[in-house]
Amino acid sequence: MMQAQAAHPPATAMLLAAGRGERMRPLTDTCPKPMLKVQGKPLMQWHLEALLRGGCQQVAVNTDWLAEQIVQAAPVPGLTLRYSHEGRDFGGALETAGGIARALPLLDEVFWVLAADVYTPGFEFSQQALARFAASNKLAHLWLVPNPAHNPGGDFGLQAAAGGPALALNLAKDDPRSRHTFSTIGLYRRALFEPPWCEIAAGNPQGIKAPLAPLLRRAMDQGRVSAELYHGPWTDVGTPQRLAELDALVKVN
Repeated sequence: MMQAQAAHPPATAMLLAAGRGERMRPLTDTCPKPMLKVQGKPLMQWHLEALLRGGCQQVAVNTDWLAEQIVQAAPVPGLTLRYSHEGRDFGGALETAGGIARALPLLDEVFWVLAADVYTPGFEFSQQALARFAASNKLAHLWLVPNPAHNPGGDFGLQAAAGGPALALNLAKDDPRSRHTFSTIGLYRRALFEPPWCEIAAGNPQGIKAPLAPLLRRAMDQGRVSAELYHGPWTDVGTPQRLAELDALVKVN
């Protein structure tokens, strides 16, 4: 008699919250950027609640500037937060790849990553997307958005993938009209942050700073990164003006 397959384990995620937020000063002189509020709710709480709705139960959060405020934030019932204190342990943030490598012991084989300082209230962190990615041979799957005014040239190009609606990344730079902006949201396989793709030792015990883009480009060259375009509301809350405009828009709607 066949045994029923076990349910897919709850997803894990990493919320990138270690940035100083220089462009958001003076607001971030006394408040970490992830704790700035839209409609009375901290930016990072919008993400945490969405992750919980998608079935995520554990989130790793990296910290540096004003870390104590992030740790002391109101909990989200049903969600366990575990912290990677880069500022305390190494004197500063480790950049994206360095921070993810440091937090790998807190994450599963595949996991979500997103920045705490974007606002995207309608994004669905679905278990279906996680399962599709886990069954693929990809090392990363990224969500791109239409280019905002502050990034008109975009980051990556897209091309239709064979056999389905998913899109693949195209690194060609000859036609900027085909490029889109990286939303900061992605699914990743832990192998991307291990040799041969990444030379940082497991858990990044030395606190090596490393950006994410070189790892992604290396994997893209081997056809190991996919992406799709997201058309829902999305804002990179990068300046006080953008935060004020976003808060006013949300209140009107």
